[in-house]
Amino acid sequence: MAGCVVGEPAVAPGQRVTLLAIDGGGIRGLIPGTILAFLEARLQELDGPGARLADYFDCIAGTSTGGLITAMLATPGEDNRPLFAAKDINRFYLDNGPRIFPRKRCMVTAALAALARPRYNGKYLHGQIRSMLGETRVRDTLTNVVIPTFDVRLLQPIIFSTYDAKSIPLKNALLSDICISTSAAPTYLPAHSFETSDDATGKAREYNLIDGGVAANNPVSNPSIIPIQIQMRVPALQRRPVNQCVALHNAGIEQTMVAMTQITKKMMAKDKEELYPVKPANCGKFLVLSIGTGSTSDQGMYTARQCSRWGVIRWLRNKGMAPIIDIFMAASSDLVDIHAAVLFQSLHSDGDYLRIQDNSLHGAAATVDTATPENMRDLVGIGERMLEQRVSRVNLETGKYVEVPGEGSNADALAGFARQLSEERRTRLGRSGAIAS
Repeated sequence: MAGCVVGEPAVAPGQRVTLLAIDGGGIRGLIPGTILAFLEARLQELDGPGARLADYFDCIAGTSTGGLITAMLATPGEDNRPLFAAKDINRFYLDNGPRIFPRKRCMVTAALAALARPRYNGKYLHGQIRSMLGETRVRDTLTNVVIPTFDVRLLQPIIFSTYDAKSIPLKNALLSDICISTSAAPTYLPAHSFETSDDATGKAREYNLIDGGVAANNPVSNPSIIPIQIQMRVPALQRRPVNQCVALHNAGIEQTMVAMTQITKKMMAKDKEELYPVKPANCGKFLVLSIGTGSTSDQGMYTARQCSRWGVIRWLRNKGMAPIIDIFMAASSDLVDIHAAVLFQSLHSDGDYLRIQDNSLHGAAATVDTATPENMRDLVGIGERMLEQRVSRVNLETGKYVEVPGEGSNADALAGFARQLSEERRTRLGRSGAIAS
C-alpha cells in the first residue's frame, strides 16, 4: 500500500498508529465479521495461530453492531487474551440473530405495535451481551476502544473510550451497558439507562443512551480523524501514543466536522497545498482500516416525489424499511468517509486509509433486522464478494465508490495490511524485549 510521495522519508516500523473502525448495521454485522476473519487468518499465517486483531491495532472503534464486534475483539478472557477470535463473530450472529430479531407471525399486528413501542424488546440481546462480557469494564479492554452512543436527555453524543475510562471513573462503565446502548437503534430496540459511580468522590452519573449511529455510524471519525488532526497541528503531541490522542476526541465533534467541511471545500477547489502544514514525518504515520456493513446508495431508494407525500408513519415504516433511520445513518457514514478520504488525499497517503464498503445492497440484505437463515447466508456471501472486489475510493464529486487504477482486490489490500501490521508489532515487541505469541 502506497504512503508517502516520492522523496519523502517513510515512517519507521514501530512508530505508526494503527486504527480499525467498524460501521453499524444490525444483522449486517456478518459482513465485517467475514472480512475481519479473513484479515486475522492472514495475520495468523504470518505470526502463528495465536494472533488476534487486538494485538495489532492501537485502537478499535465500532458503532452499534460494530461496537459489539469491537467489544468481542478487545474483551479479555481468563488468560488475558481476547475472549473471541475474529472467526467467532459470524458464529455469534448466525446462532443468535433469529432470536435477537424474531420474525413476527402477524405482520399487521406487528406494524401497529411498532407505532407504539420498539419493534424488538431487546431482552434476548441484552442477556447474551451480559453473559458474554460479564463484569468487564471499558478500561479493561486489551487495546484502546472507542464506542459512540447518544444521550437523549442531554441531546449530545457520549463517546466511551478506554483512555477516558482510565482517567475519568464516571466514564468507566460496564462494557455490556455500552454495547446495549450503542445498539439501541431508534424504533428497533429500546433506549438504555444506567449509572456509574466514583468510589473516591462518591459521585454518580446517569446515562440515557441510544444507538451511537445517530452521531457517528462510521466511527472512523472518532479514533482517526481527531487524533490525526491533533498530531499534525500540535507538535507537542506528535510523540504521544494513540490512546492519549483519543482522550481528546470529546473536545468537540462539532468543531471537527466544521473543520473537515472547510477542508472538503478546499479539496473540491483543488487547493490541496493549503489544507495542512504537512511535514514529511506526518506522512504515513497512520494506518487506518474502515469496514462498512453495506448500503443501498447505488440503488436509488427513494425520490422527492415519493417522500413529499409521506407522513410520520411512512417515514418510520415503508416496505420493511425505516427510511428516516436509514437516511441519517447513511448520511453519517458517508460524510465521515468523504472527510477521511479528503484528509488522506491531502497528505498524499491515500494507501494508508482502506475503506471496504458495498453500496449495492437491495431487498432483505439492505435491512438491519432480517435474520432469516437465507439472508444471513447472503450477508456472509456479500462479505466474501467484497473481498474479491477491486480496491475503491469515494469520488468526492459524486459520492460513489470507484475502482482505483493499478490496485488489486480488497483481499490483496488486506494481505498487504496484514504484512504491515505484523512488521509493526514485531518491531515493537523487539524493542520491548517481549516474545510474540
